[in-house]
Amino acid sequence: MKTGFYPGCSLNGTSPEYAQSTLALSKAFGITPVEISDWSCCGATAAHNLNHELAVALPARVLALAEQQGFSQILVPCAACYNRLSVTQHALNGSEEQRNALAKTLQMPLSGKLRILNVMQFIEEFIAEKIAEKIVTPFAHKVACYYGCLLVRPHSVLQFDRPEDPQSMDALMAKIGATPISWGYKTECCGAGFSISRTDVVAKLSGKIVKDATERGAEAIIVACPMCQSNLDMRRPHIDSYLKMKTSIPVIYITQAIGLAVGISRKELGLEKLFVPAKNF
Repeated sequence: MKTGFYPGCSLNGTSPEYAQSTLALSKAFGITPVEISDWSCCGATAAHNLNHELAVALPARVLALAEQQGFSQILVPCAACYNRLSVTQHALNGSEEQRNALAKTLQMPLSGKLRILNVMQFIEEFIAEKIAEKIVTPFAHKVACYYGCLLVRPHSVLQFDRPEDPQSMDALMAKIGATPISWGYKTECCGAGFSISRTDVVAKLSGKIVKDATERGAEAIIVACPMCQSNLDMRRPHIDSYLKMKTSIPVIYITQAIGLAVGISRKELGLEKLFVPAKNF
């Protein structure tokens, strides 16, 4: 089955290590997702707050392009992109009139039957069963699995995991030898798109996440969203200032953690790009 790859703006700009580690992990398991040609921004995070028509048209164009290029499913690692594409397809499937009108505007057919996979769904379906036989160095660390807002909500649309206490990332980390902790912030907001406009808000919200993970003994925070990773990692000086304490817990993508366990090099996984160093992994 031909799997498309939608990197979105983050993986193609501010978070190249997420794309790098996702593709390196796929390659290690004999999978080669193909990037959607001529993709464009999905509108996250601002479009749906400003212009409904644009907020639907932007992700719909990506979906139409994927269908046109022969993909039956696409891998969307960015949680914000995954959310926008999924919510849009769900909305269009609920209104044939709107879907047909948008297809006419885009000048491309839009069936609404594309499978949209987040990174955990992709790993579970294509990689998880083979992980045990490929482990070189078990990831023997206590970890805080952080899902954020957009991977599990709205549950009525995404139908992925449990909205309040998701377990898919925890299960995958356990497969590579990690010990996921029980903690209170796995689906709390990190501040999302306020990273530039309201860094104080990000410091407060992300600070609570970092503090709880640290106090519960986690050695790393595991993420699957470039926005969450950026806020928890890049904004660490602001977080430490808010907390009035120095924190050193690294924020690692799940693709990087699994990649390390199966012997992919740190360079291939982009670990040197982290602001808070992952020295002991």
